[in-house]
Amino acid sequence: MAVYTQVSAEALGTFLSGFDHGELVSAKGIAEGVENSNYLVDTTGGRFILTLYEKRVHLDDLPFFFAMIDHLGAHELPVPRALPDRDGTVIHQLEGRPACLIEFLTGVSVSHPTIAQAFAAGNAMGRMHDALADFPLTRPNSMGVDTWRPLFERCGRDLDGIAPGLYDDVGFALDSVLDAWPAHLPVGAIHADLFPDNVLMRGDAVTGLIDFYFACTDIRAYDLAVMHTAWSFDATGSKADWAVGRALIEGYGQSIDLRPDERAALIHLAKGACIRFLLSRAWDWLNTPADALVTRKDPLAYLRRLKAYAARTTSLDIA
Repeated sequence: MAVYTQVSAEALGTFLSGFDHGELVSAKGIAEGVENSNYLVDTTGGRFILTLYEKRVHLDDLPFFFAMIDHLGAHELPVPRALPDRDGTVIHQLEGRPACLIEFLTGVSVSHPTIAQAFAAGNAMGRMHDALADFPLTRPNSMGVDTWRPLFERCGRDLDGIAPGLYDDVGFALDSVLDAWPAHLPVGAIHADLFPDNVLMRGDAVTGLIDFYFACTDIRAYDLAVMHTAWSFDATGSKADWAVGRALIEGYGQSIDLRPDERAALIHLAKGACIRFLLSRAWDWLNTPADALVTRKDPLAYLRRLKAYAARTTSLDIA
């Protein structure tokens, strides 16, 4: 989440007048994340999230995201619905951007997950994949393996402005990952971005899975690998907690079978996930507007993760 587009109180009040959720009390921009503009909105009828979709999220993709969320909700997964106005319209225009009013879910995202919390989160991902087994829609991964080299080339030697030698380091790792990418593994609808800040919790219980705007059809185990890279390290990527990573995998396996070839490929998929987030963070680092209310994320945190996976001599689910 982030704020790129400013919304006036007058415009927001007019927007809310089309819903049956009360009058505007307050609105506050949410700085976390890098994708869309988001506001925490309080009305006389409750609390909501207002999302304005920026350049990386295409209007044509929103029906896929909302259909996936509705499908998961029907399977009793804790996901936030996009709320219709009185006329049944879900997608609106506000301040020149597509915009939706989103259901607010309770809970907090954890910055230092425990083993028990990781187990619960992995279990929730497994339940999500199981529920999506019969989801009929498909969407290519807009940040999938085929996009990594073009993004690397667009960043170019500017990568060395982030850290000396980064261009060569990433190029070498990218070649290695692409040469052995396990495209034969089972595919399905995945979240593709289930970081700790996209999982809401109360204690050790998951109360919300949010931010589905990278959801797509891709290798199912890649989703778990993305999660592993995000949950198993501190924010800087300097310190790994492999016990937390194992708990993710164990929790996942309690909900859905993880095939032996999926399990064996997790390290390679995690390396790919590191490259994906390193490159997208690098691009944002180099191109985020100076006046945007957004917290840029350090690309080098994913270089450190990549090196940690490269140093592993055992699979991710054993010590």
